[in-house]
Amino acid sequence: MNKFKLSMLTLAIAAGTGSNAIAQTAEQATADEQIEVIAVTGYRGSLQKAQAIKMSENSIVEVLSAEDIGKLPDTSVAESLARLPGLAGERRNGRTSGLSVRGFNENYVGTSLNGRELLGMGDNRGVEYDLYPSEIVSTAIVYKTPEASLMAQGIGGTVDLQTIKPLAAERTLAFNGSYEKNDQDSGNPDFDNTGHRLSFNYVDKFLDDRLGVALVVASLETPRQEQQFRGWGYAGANPDRAADGVTVPDGTVILGGHDSFTRSAMLERDSIALVLEYIVNDRLKATFDALYIDFNEQDARRGLEEGGAEWGTGAYTITGVDNGLVTSGYYDGFYSVVRNDVREQDADLKTFGLNLEYQINDNWSGQLDVSTGKVTKTITDIESYSGVGRANTPNRPITARSWVMTSNGAFYSDHPTIAPVDLTDPSLIRLAGPQAWGGSLNPVTDFQNVPGFGPDTAQDGFVNNPDFEETLDSVRLQANGYVEWGIFNELELGVVHKKRSKTKINNGAFLTANDWPDASPIPNVLGVADLSFIGINGVLAYDSLGLYRSGFYTSTDAALLENGRYGDTYSIDEKLTTLYGMLDISTEIGDIAVTGNVGVQIVRADQQGDGFSATTNAQGFTQAVPVSAGTDYTDVLPSLNLSFEVADRQYVRTSLSKVMSRPRMDDMRPNSQVTFAFNDNNILDDDPLNSAWGGNGGNTELKPLEADQFDLSYENYFHDNGFFAASFFFKDLKNWHRNITLINDFSSNYIPGFHQSSDATGNLPPATFLGRLDIRQDGLQGFVRGYEFQASIPFDIIHEALDGFGIVASATFMDGKLDDGGRVPGLSEEIYTLTAYYEYKGFEFRISGTKRDEFQTEERGLSLALTPVTRLGNELWDAQIGYDFSESGIEALDGLRVTLQAQNLTDEKDVTTNGADNRQIVTYQSYGRNYMLGLNYKF
Repeated sequence: MNKFKLSMLTLAIAAGTGSNAIAQTAEQATADEQIEVIAVTGYRGSLQKAQAIKMSENSIVEVLSAEDIGKLPDTSVAESLARLPGLAGERRNGRTSGLSVRGFNENYVGTSLNGRELLGMGDNRGVEYDLYPSEIVSTAIVYKTPEASLMAQGIGGTVDLQTIKPLAAERTLAFNGSYEKNDQDSGNPDFDNTGHRLSFNYVDKFLDDRLGVALVVASLETPRQEQQFRGWGYAGANPDRAADGVTVPDGTVILGGHDSFTRSAMLERDSIALVLEYIVNDRLKATFDALYIDFNEQDARRGLEEGGAEWGTGAYTITGVDNGLVTSGYYDGFYSVVRNDVREQDADLKTFGLNLEYQINDNWSGQLDVSTGKVTKTITDIESYSGVGRANTPNRPITARSWVMTSNGAFYSDHPTIAPVDLTDPSLIRLAGPQAWGGSLNPVTDFQNVPGFGPDTAQDGFVNNPDFEETLDSVRLQANGYVEWGIFNELELGVVHKKRSKTKINNGAFLTANDWPDASPIPNVLGVADLSFIGINGVLAYDSLGLYRSGFYTSTDAALLENGRYGDTYSIDEKLTTLYGMLDISTEIGDIAVTGNVGVQIVRADQQGDGFSATTNAQGFTQAVPVSAGTDYTDVLPSLNLSFEVADRQYVRTSLSKVMSRPRMDDMRPNSQVTFAFNDNNILDDDPLNSAWGGNGGNTELKPLEADQFDLSYENYFHDNGFFAASFFFKDLKNWHRNITLINDFSSNYIPGFHQSSDATGNLPPATFLGRLDIRQDGLQGFVRGYEFQASIPFDIIHEALDGFGIVASATFMDGKLDDGGRVPGLSEEIYTLTAYYEYKGFEFRISGTKRDEFQTEERGLSLALTPVTRLGNELWDAQIGYDFSESGIEALDGLRVTLQAQNLTDEKDVTTNGADNRQIVTYQSYGRNYMLGLNYKF
């Protein structure tokens, strides 16, 4: 029987980088012997290795391979993965961090490191890929169709990051260093726009090549600059405020206010990765790997918060209207809030794994894999308010502005008749809240003597300080063996037990300057934060985080007054036990070689959540009662992958499978939060949908999101470094999660004398104790389908004079919807990627572009909670030029490589809108271009 045939080069590459099997065929063993004599380096070498692995897989996959030890084609894992067909990156704060696979963002994508599920550093399950050092990654395989042996599965797919295998690699000692600079000057005086990257890679073998060692030490400091306009929203415009000759039709909206910031950030990351491979004897092999990441990011967002028309003042004049939107005007005054907000994120990750492979006999082998991982993260986010004096102080100057709407948001200028206020004047600005927002608690008598919360005063700041901790322990036992069961030639059986726990404590506090009720000048002014990008000269800059940590502010625990603090404090525990079996297929249909696999996972889940049910008592304080909930259930996930070699190096692959993603951790909290609207219209309304009662919460009994999936792909490998492919996929979503509203009885939360009306008829209890309760629920259905086209074309197939030139390109077209009209997070209807390259005699040049349509994502809102937004698509272009002196003939420089990289060449912006009118800008963010000069020396 003819078997699936690959070239010797393909076998060598695939065996050295892509195979996870314990036992090998005779052809693969031969390939292993060839690994050290086949040298593929540079960008073309990475494409060749990736293509060889892609061709050897039975599943539909995309592959990313390092150009050399410690060097991916881009500066981060996220950027490189985002160039693969069907994948799209998402910039967050100027860095490509998020990742969508076939229209599903990272919360619905399984991620593993060397086959083990990988913990993220985010608020949920999703992995922020740019936080993992690219120097540790040898190969990344994106499984678009599942196999029963994959334990980290997702509806979007699975991303498996693989470190180097030292016993299959040559001895290497390499140093990498780069200098980084952002072309946008720092908008904040205490931040720089330069950074650096250093790494050390060491690979060697000892004890007659029985012990292999791979060590990576990497350190990174990378700056980001950002100019941001953020609109409060758009209110109904008053036609009576129109200037002479201007008409304001019904339904016209107007910008209600803005937050505008200049943001500077510095990300620092130190990482250590270690892999040890040891052949104990002819039967036993042990592999130990460890990863440690210490991550810290500080950023300052300094700017203004100003109310505008309707939401800030009724004294405004409309001077321009276009198709339902006020495009220009001016308002007569608002007490501007100068914001000096500073955020610090501290996180560290530790993960350890031990794998034992034992050859039982010639046909069977066993494997035991144990691992443990832990992530801790703390966010300290300071809001500090200052302005022209504390709220309700007489004779304060008021800010008046003109504005015009642009594609970047609002652009401001001086009022036509009122003199401007200089918010950079140290003699004018005081460290006190100029607006009575959030901190006026005079209805709460017990707080009359708390500093900062007397009558007619405002809070001077706020701190959000959530703590996260997550652990993941896993044990896997499997057996692999050769069988002769008709079309089946190999069997894999296994059991995996995983225990995962995630805890969030949502700390927060009101901040009051320690000189309350006075308002003092700003201590230790740093300079001016530049806001010229929106037409405003700037604001005073000071170190609010330093003031907070020095004890300058009096802190009042927000959990005393905000029941949402307990409503978002929780612990989730889940235990998953998976039994799986998979049979490899090898047969013929006529002259067509057929390979593949068929398998099933049986997943037993036991999930438990602990949290609080929180409400507010008659004194205005939070009452929180501990609550727990949980459930258990079993899922069955079958999968079938088939590959037909319809002609030499041409394959038709197809797959049928059921896939799932575990519920989001924040959706699984058992918490509930009760609210009461102190409004007589609501209190006296007996309609539960319009009553004063309300609440929201999570749902620990959520089942996984599920989809039935069909895939079909044609792949033509016409060259060792060239192929083209076309794919179709369809995902029938069976159990998407959605927000639903239930009618709930809140009588147990009723407090006589507190929950009542105060109208002229006297104090009356609520007309009903029924109200709306919003929770997450199972059962929503929908679909996502798409087409993918990709090609890798070396130009030497056209003419030998073009040797070294080539392109890699892809186009993805998707559509999908949920039955309630909602959107799948991360789905863009169109995604394009293009890389054009040239490599010849050590010289290398590469330019890459990615483009995606608009998509739904999340941003941090009040209390740092994640809230959905629609982000307009963008187009990013990067370039790299370099020279490898190994080709120069200069012996003293052998091993040296120099590169110059430029990111975001066109200074592409990120824009989010309200989703109804793209002219109604919610956020506009500009990050500038980034340049890196790199040196790599390999011994």
